[in-house]
Amino acid sequence: MTAVQTTPETLDGVAPGGPGTRTKKISIVRLTQVELRKLADTRSGLWLLIVIALAAAGTAAILLLAAPDEEQTFAGLLAFGLVPTSVLLPVLGILSMTSEWSQRTAVNTFTLVPARGRVITAKLAAAALIAVAATVAAAALSAVANLIAIGTGGDGSWHLDAALAGQFVLLQVILVLMGSAFGALLMNSPLAIVLYFAIPTVWSVLGEMVKWLNTAAGWLDLNRTSAPMSEPGMTGDDWARMGVATAVWVVLPLVLGTVRVLRREVS
Repeated sequence: MTAVQTTPETLDGVAPGGPGTRTKKISIVRLTQVELRKLADTRSGLWLLIVIALAAAGTAAILLLAAPDEEQTFAGLLAFGLVPTSVLLPVLGILSMTSEWSQRTAVNTFTLVPARGRVITAKLAAAALIAVAATVAAAALSAVANLIAIGTGGDGSWHLDAALAGQFVLLQVILVLMGSAFGALLMNSPLAIVLYFAIPTVWSVLGEMVKWLNTAAGWLDLNRTSAPMSEPGMTGDDWARMGVATAVWVVLPLVLGTVRVLRREVS
Protein backbone atom coordinates (compact mmCIF):
# COMPACT_ATOMS: atom_id res chain seq x y z
CA MET A 1 0.00 0.00 0.00
CA THR A 2 1.40 3.35 -1.02
CA ALA A 3 0.80 6.47 1.07
CA VAL A 4 0.20 9.67 -0.85
CA GLN A 5 1.48 12.85 0.73
CA THR A 6 -0.26 16.12 -0.19
CA THR A 7 1.07 19.62 0.34
CA PRO A 8 -1.22 22.19 1.95
CA GLU A 9 -2.38 25.27 0.11
CA THR A 10 -1.55 28.49 1.89
CA LEU A 11 -2.41 32.15 1.57
CA ASP A 12 -0.23 34.76 -0.13
CA GLY A 13 3.09 33.03 0.22
CA VAL A 14 2.67 31.62 3.76
CA ALA A 15 4.37 28.28 3.28
CA PRO A 16 4.52 26.09 6.40
CA GLY A 17 5.41 23.13 4.22
CA GLY A 18 8.61 24.65 2.94
CA PRO A 19 9.77 25.73 -0.51
CA GLY A 20 7.62 23.16 -2.32
CA THR A 21 4.35 24.37 -0.77
CA ARG A 22 1.85 25.69 -3.32
CA THR A 23 0.54 29.17 -2.51
CA LYS A 24 -2.95 30.50 -3.12
CA LYS A 25 -3.54 34.24 -3.12
CA ILE A 26 -6.63 35.90 -1.75
CA SER A 27 -8.21 38.01 -4.49
CA ILE A 28 -8.28 41.79 -4.26
CA VAL A 29 -12.08 41.60 -4.36
CA ARG A 30 -12.10 39.37 -1.29
CA LEU A 31 -9.61 41.60 0.53
CA THR A 32 -11.71 44.67 -0.31
CA GLN A 33 -14.81 42.95 1.08
CA VAL A 34 -12.92 42.23 4.29
CA GLU A 35 -11.81 45.86 4.58
CA LEU A 36 -15.36 47.09 3.96
CA ARG A 37 -16.64 44.84 6.74
CA LYS A 38 -13.89 46.05 9.07
CA LEU A 39 -15.02 49.66 8.57
CA ALA A 40 -18.24 48.91 10.47
CA ASP A 41 -16.95 46.14 12.75
CA THR A 42 -15.20 48.46 15.19
CA ARG A 43 -17.18 50.60 17.60
CA SER A 44 -15.51 53.82 16.39
CA GLY A 45 -16.18 53.02 12.73
CA LEU A 46 -19.81 52.09 13.35
CA TRP A 47 -20.53 55.21 15.38
CA LEU A 48 -18.79 57.38 12.82
CA LEU A 49 -21.08 56.01 10.10
CA ILE A 50 -24.10 56.64 12.33
CA VAL A 51 -22.98 60.22 13.04
CA ILE A 52 -22.47 60.85 9.31
CA ALA A 53 -26.00 59.64 8.58
CA LEU A 54 -27.50 61.77 11.39
CA ALA A 55 -25.50 64.82 10.31
CA ALA A 56 -26.67 64.44 6.71
CA ALA A 57 -30.27 64.22 7.90
CA GLY A 58 -29.71 67.28 10.09
CA THR A 59 -28.37 69.36 7.20
CA ALA A 60 -31.45 68.47 5.14
CA ALA A 61 -33.70 69.55 8.01
CA ILE A 62 -31.81 72.83 8.40
CA LEU A 63 -32.13 73.63 4.70
CA LEU A 64 -35.85 72.84 4.71
CA LEU A 65 -36.47 75.02 7.76
CA ALA A 66 -34.15 77.96 7.14
CA ALA A 67 -33.30 78.25 3.44
CA PRO A 68 -35.30 80.39 1.00
CA ASP A 69 -37.77 78.48 -1.15
CA GLU A 70 -35.70 78.91 -4.32
CA GLU A 71 -32.71 77.17 -2.69
CA GLN A 72 -34.73 74.11 -1.74
CA THR A 73 -33.81 72.02 -4.77
CA PHE A 74 -32.43 68.51 -5.15
CA ALA A 75 -29.01 69.84 -6.21
CA GLY A 76 -28.91 72.31 -3.32
CA LEU A 77 -29.99 69.72 -0.78
CA LEU A 78 -27.40 67.25 -2.05
CA ALA A 79 -24.55 69.78 -2.04
CA PHE A 80 -25.39 70.83 1.52
CA GLY A 81 -25.98 67.25 2.64
CA LEU A 82 -22.50 66.20 1.51
CA VAL A 83 -20.80 68.75 3.77
CA PRO A 84 -20.75 66.53 6.90
CA THR A 85 -19.79 63.56 4.74
CA SER A 86 -16.79 65.41 3.32
CA VAL A 87 -15.68 66.35 6.84
CA LEU A 88 -16.21 63.05 8.65
CA LEU A 89 -15.74 60.35 6.02
CA PRO A 90 -11.95 60.92 5.72
CA VAL A 91 -11.68 60.00 9.40
CA LEU A 92 -13.02 56.58 8.46
CA GLY A 93 -10.24 56.32 5.87
CA ILE A 94 -7.69 57.18 8.56
CA LEU A 95 -9.09 54.56 10.94
CA SER A 96 -9.03 51.93 8.20
CA MET A 97 -5.40 52.59 7.30
CA THR A 98 -4.20 52.70 10.91
CA SER A 99 -6.25 49.79 12.25
CA GLU A 100 -3.47 47.18 12.00
CA TRP A 101 -1.16 49.35 14.08
CA SER A 102 -3.64 50.87 16.56
CA GLN A 103 -5.41 47.55 17.24
CA ARG A 104 -2.19 45.49 17.13
CA THR A 105 -3.48 43.19 14.40
CA ALA A 106 -0.58 43.78 12.01
CA VAL A 107 0.98 40.40 12.78
CA ASN A 108 -2.24 38.54 11.90
CA THR A 109 -2.99 40.62 8.80
CA PHE A 110 0.48 40.52 7.29
CA THR A 111 0.94 36.84 8.13
CA LEU A 112 -2.19 35.95 6.18
CA VAL A 113 -1.33 38.45 3.43
CA PRO A 114 2.43 39.08 3.39
CA ALA A 115 2.12 41.23 0.25
CA ARG A 116 1.39 44.45 2.13
CA GLY A 117 0.83 46.40 -1.06
CA ARG A 118 -2.27 44.29 -1.75
CA VAL A 119 -3.64 45.12 1.71
CA ILE A 120 -3.10 48.83 1.08
CA THR A 121 -4.78 48.54 -2.33
CA ALA A 122 -7.78 46.81 -0.73
CA LYS A 123 -8.03 49.52 1.93
CA LEU A 124 -7.96 52.27 -0.71
CA ALA A 125 -10.58 50.47 -2.80
CA ALA A 126 -12.81 50.06 0.27
CA ALA A 127 -12.40 53.75 1.13
CA ALA A 128 -13.33 54.79 -2.41
CA LEU A 129 -16.36 52.47 -2.43
CA ILE A 130 -17.61 53.78 0.91
CA ALA A 131 -17.27 57.35 -0.45
CA VAL A 132 -19.38 56.44 -3.47
CA ALA A 133 -21.93 54.66 -1.27
CA ALA A 134 -22.12 57.66 1.07
CA THR A 135 -22.76 59.98 -1.88
CA VAL A 136 -25.53 57.71 -3.14
CA ALA A 137 -27.06 57.55 0.34
CA ALA A 138 -26.90 61.36 0.59
CA ALA A 139 -28.62 61.60 -2.81
CA ALA A 140 -31.41 59.30 -1.61
CA LEU A 141 -31.85 61.38 1.54
CA SER A 142 -31.84 64.58 -0.52
CA ALA A 143 -34.52 63.13 -2.78
CA VAL A 144 -36.76 62.52 0.24
CA ALA A 145 -36.05 66.03 1.50
CA ASN A 146 -36.86 67.46 -1.93
CA LEU A 147 -40.25 65.74 -1.86
CA ILE A 148 -40.88 67.37 1.50
CA ALA A 149 -39.78 70.73 0.02
CA ILE A 150 -42.30 70.35 -2.80
CA GLY A 151 -45.04 69.70 -0.26
CA THR A 152 -44.09 72.73 1.84
CA GLY A 153 -43.82 75.26 -0.98
CA GLY A 154 -40.14 74.97 -1.84
CA ASP A 155 -38.76 75.08 -5.38
CA GLY A 156 -38.42 71.30 -5.54
CA SER A 157 -36.45 71.25 -8.80
CA TRP A 158 -34.97 67.86 -9.65
CA HIS A 159 -32.39 69.17 -12.13
CA LEU A 160 -28.82 67.98 -11.49
CA ASP A 161 -26.13 68.18 -14.16
CA ALA A 162 -24.39 64.86 -14.77
CA ALA A 163 -21.04 66.66 -14.61
CA LEU A 164 -21.91 68.14 -11.22
CA ALA A 165 -23.00 64.74 -9.91
CA GLY A 166 -19.67 63.31 -11.02
CA GLN A 167 -17.84 66.17 -9.29
CA PHE A 168 -19.69 65.41 -6.06
CA VAL A 169 -18.64 61.76 -6.18
CA LEU A 170 -15.05 62.54 -7.18
CA LEU A 171 -14.63 65.08 -4.39
CA GLN A 172 -15.79 62.58 -1.76
CA VAL A 173 -13.39 59.96 -3.12
CA ILE A 174 -10.47 62.42 -3.12
CA LEU A 175 -11.14 63.49 0.47
CA VAL A 176 -11.47 59.97 1.85
CA LEU A 177 -8.28 58.96 0.02
CA MET A 178 -6.57 61.97 1.56
CA GLY A 179 -7.56 60.67 4.99
CA SER A 180 -6.24 57.23 4.04
CA ALA A 181 -2.98 58.80 2.89
CA PHE A 182 -2.51 60.59 6.21
CA GLY A 183 -3.29 57.35 8.04
CA ALA A 184 -0.72 55.40 6.02
CA LEU A 185 1.93 58.09 6.49
CA LEU A 186 1.50 58.52 10.25
CA MET A 187 0.18 55.05 11.25
CA ASN A 188 -1.32 56.55 14.40
CA SER A 189 -5.05 57.30 14.53
CA PRO A 190 -5.17 60.31 16.93
CA LEU A 191 -2.12 61.97 15.36
CA ALA A 192 -3.36 61.42 11.81
CA ILE A 193 -6.82 62.80 12.62
CA VAL A 194 -5.42 65.91 14.30
CA LEU A 195 -2.91 66.66 11.54
CA TYR A 196 -5.46 65.91 8.80
CA PHE A 197 -7.61 68.77 10.06
CA ALA A 198 -4.87 71.05 11.41
CA ILE A 199 -2.33 71.24 8.58
CA PRO A 200 -4.74 72.12 5.71
CA THR A 201 -6.56 74.58 7.96
CA VAL A 202 -3.34 76.36 8.97
CA TRP A 203 -2.25 76.45 5.33
CA SER A 204 -5.60 77.96 4.30
CA VAL A 205 -5.31 80.65 6.96
CA LEU A 206 -1.74 81.49 5.99
CA GLY A 207 -2.70 81.60 2.32
CA GLU A 208 -5.36 84.19 3.10
CA MET A 209 -3.32 86.27 5.56
CA VAL A 210 0.16 86.25 4.03
CA LYS A 211 0.12 88.11 0.73
CA TRP A 212 3.09 86.39 -0.90
CA LEU A 213 1.57 82.97 -0.17
CA ASN A 214 -1.75 83.79 -1.82
CA THR A 215 -0.69 82.77 -5.32
CA ALA A 216 0.75 79.46 -4.13
CA ALA A 217 -2.37 78.80 -2.06
CA GLY A 218 -4.44 79.14 -5.22
CA TRP A 219 -2.75 75.95 -6.44
CA LEU A 220 -1.84 74.14 -3.22
CA ASP A 221 -4.77 74.86 -0.90
CA LEU A 222 -7.14 71.91 -1.31
CA ASN A 223 -9.91 73.76 0.54
CA ARG A 224 -9.76 76.52 -2.06
CA THR A 225 -9.22 74.42 -5.17
CA SER A 226 -12.01 71.97 -4.26
CA ALA A 227 -14.63 74.71 -3.85
CA PRO A 228 -15.53 74.82 -7.58
CA MET A 229 -16.29 71.08 -7.48
CA SER A 230 -19.48 71.83 -5.57
CA GLU A 231 -20.71 74.08 -8.36
CA PRO A 232 -21.45 73.49 -12.06
CA GLY A 233 -19.17 74.70 -14.82
CA MET A 234 -15.63 73.84 -13.72
CA THR A 235 -13.05 75.25 -16.14
CA GLY A 236 -9.78 73.75 -17.31
CA ASP A 237 -7.93 76.05 -14.92
CA ASP A 238 -10.09 74.79 -12.03
CA TRP A 239 -9.26 71.18 -12.92
CA ALA A 240 -5.55 71.96 -13.18
CA ARG A 241 -5.51 73.60 -9.74
CA MET A 242 -7.46 70.70 -8.26
CA GLY A 243 -5.04 68.24 -9.83
CA VAL A 244 -1.98 69.96 -8.38
CA ALA A 245 -3.52 70.22 -4.91
CA THR A 246 -4.56 66.55 -5.05
CA ALA A 247 -1.03 65.52 -6.01
CA VAL A 248 0.37 67.39 -2.99
CA TRP A 249 -2.24 66.39 -0.39
CA VAL A 250 -3.22 62.90 -1.56
CA VAL A 251 -0.68 61.34 -3.92
CA LEU A 252 2.51 62.46 -2.16
CA PRO A 253 1.56 61.42 1.40
CA LEU A 254 0.06 58.19 0.03
CA VAL A 255 3.30 57.27 -1.76
CA LEU A 256 5.39 58.10 1.31
CA GLY A 257 2.94 56.29 3.57
CA THR A 258 2.95 53.19 1.37
CA VAL A 259 6.73 53.05 1.47
CA ARG A 260 6.64 53.38 5.25
CA VAL A 261 4.05 50.62 5.65
CA LEU A 262 6.00 48.29 3.36
CA ARG A 263 9.22 48.84 5.31
CA ARG A 264 7.93 48.96 8.89
CA GLU A 265 8.80 45.97 11.03
CA VAL A 266 5.89 44.11 12.56
CA SER A 267 6.40 43.28 16.21
